[in-house]
Amino acid sequence: MLPKYDVIVVGAGHAGCEAANAAARMGSKVLLVTMNMNTIAQMSCNPAMGGVAKGQIVREIDALGGGSGIVSDKSAIQFRMLNRSKGPAMWSPRTQNDRVLFSLEWRYLLEQNPNVDFWQDMCVGIIVQQNKAVGVELAMGTKVYAEVVVLTNGTFLNGLIHLGEKQFGGGRAGEKAAIGLTESLVRLGFDAGRMKTGTPPRVDGRSLDYTKMEVQEGDETPSKFSYSKTRALHKQLPCHITYTNDRTHEMLRTGFDRSPMFNGAIKSSGPRYCPSIEDKISRFADRDRHQIFVEPEGWNTVEIYVNGFSTSLPEEVQYEAMKTIPGFENVKMFRPGYAIEYDYFPPTQLKHSLETKLIDNLFFAGQINGTTGYEEAACQGLIAGINAHHKTNEKDPFILSRSEAYIGVLIDDLITKGTNEPYRMFTSRAEFRILLRQDNADERLTPLGYEIGLADQEALNKVQKKQALTTSLKSILRQTGIGPNDANPLLLRKESAPINQQVKASSLLTRPHISLEDLQEMNAHITASVTQIAKEDPLAVEQAEILLKYEGYIEREQEQVQKLQRLEALSLAEDLDYSQIKSLSIEAKEKLSKIKPATIGQAARVSGVSPSDISVLLVHLGR
Repeated sequence: MLPKYDVIVVGAGHAGCEAANAAARMGSKVLLVTMNMNTIAQMSCNPAMGGVAKGQIVREIDALGGGSGIVSDKSAIQFRMLNRSKGPAMWSPRTQNDRVLFSLEWRYLLEQNPNVDFWQDMCVGIIVQQNKAVGVELAMGTKVYAEVVVLTNGTFLNGLIHLGEKQFGGGRAGEKAAIGLTESLVRLGFDAGRMKTGTPPRVDGRSLDYTKMEVQEGDETPSKFSYSKTRALHKQLPCHITYTNDRTHEMLRTGFDRSPMFNGAIKSSGPRYCPSIEDKISRFADRDRHQIFVEPEGWNTVEIYVNGFSTSLPEEVQYEAMKTIPGFENVKMFRPGYAIEYDYFPPTQLKHSLETKLIDNLFFAGQINGTTGYEEAACQGLIAGINAHHKTNEKDPFILSRSEAYIGVLIDDLITKGTNEPYRMFTSRAEFRILLRQDNADERLTPLGYEIGLADQEALNKVQKKQALTTSLKSILRQTGIGPNDANPLLLRKESAPINQQVKASSLLTRPHISLEDLQEMNAHITASVTQIAKEDPLAVEQAEILLKYEGYIEREQEQVQKLQRLEALSLAEDLDYSQIKSLSIEAKEKLSKIKPATIGQAARVSGVSPSDISVLLVHLGR
């Protein structure tokens, strides 16, 4: 009944949508299989995109030609650039989103592509012939064939929901779990594990007293994620902040004996950096309060997401505890929080392309690989979709290095180090975060996206124009001199050392607390130049300031990248027998045999492999 496809994508969450969108835009005929057509790109947890390091990932997805940035902009209800008080390597864009609109916009985006077909059913198995994935088996008995299969199953694989002492199967509240696929993959020889995540209660915003909370507005001049023609917000909804207290914690403790977190019902690992409220008050017993973010779910709903109150305690305990929080005294609960356990497959079983090592033409992306977060899932989906298309066309894999993108850091971390708890991206995971800023994702990645046929000509033209404008402004600032009479009044005001002779504007810009705005106050020519360039592209102005201000740091990181690239250029054979290399440590032999690193650089990042082991490998390679 169904034709043969180039690519089948199983699961229509954030990873699945990006995979289907990428492969289809590049020219593959794609079938997107989902258990429920009405929950495509559902925001299962908080209605927000981006944040620290995650915002950089969304910008990178957009720069390559993916959809998450566009959809986030079109469904945004608030925009904030986090960490503005820190250096630009830490600036991280974040949107609050309309949950329903986000899902609809992703569906519209996919439906506009004639290369995407949809099918509603549960995938229960992979069809494998001669060690190659050739299709999927669906619950209703249908078999669908394709050149490549991409699995993006989220939290649905044997999903088990915990609410107090109750347990019931499900991939999300109100949706059934996916049964059979894990067992099919294990029979093929894959290792599987279990992980846990959780979600907080949703409440009626009409029942809250916002006068008892702190208001958290969006940016006064909001930006956006996408480099395309999406519009920045002109109207925003506020969020609010409140806090738990001793009474809240006492009430929560009354349910600990019935908590699946503490009574042994949950045996798997949860996200370390997004703990449940009961975990917080247990682990941080000295803290007398915890922050709660009160986040609206959309433009036209009263539903509120209680961020920071993730819990699997009995619903009556959740309700009574919330009533002790300032502003929540008369709260009405729409639905309780819960925890969910699900199957994942340790990602050391993957190549950098996200193709599995065990079965050809089979790719994994998203939470099936042990990650947590929409953004982490989406970027994996994008890379899997690109490489699925490349596989059908016998092209080389598309792989981003650690020095090119946070996406490269994430994938390299997963396949080299593995993870036994839900993996979340942080800026601290990237060695080259001054190079991997959110403001230059287009310059880093749009040329690559264009080269593979995902980013379009308009996107490339825009990047090239921005680069030309940036270069022009940098040149002006390097050539323009500013004398003591013009500079010193402001320098003294800023408690910066005065000058006694004319200096270049670029030199003053490298000083702490001196900004491009300050230079405009000192010099009319700079003011006119900045005004003119900002009319053409305000991002070029920001870029020029960052590149000049942090030039020394940027150059040092680029030198480190060049050193790393020398190690990455030294390939290791996939069939290399490490057990026969006598001087390697026993641990190195075991780890390297399991991971099968592609290069010396990757081998050096394997946990348990020492510098002396790397020296042995270099000698083995004749280096």
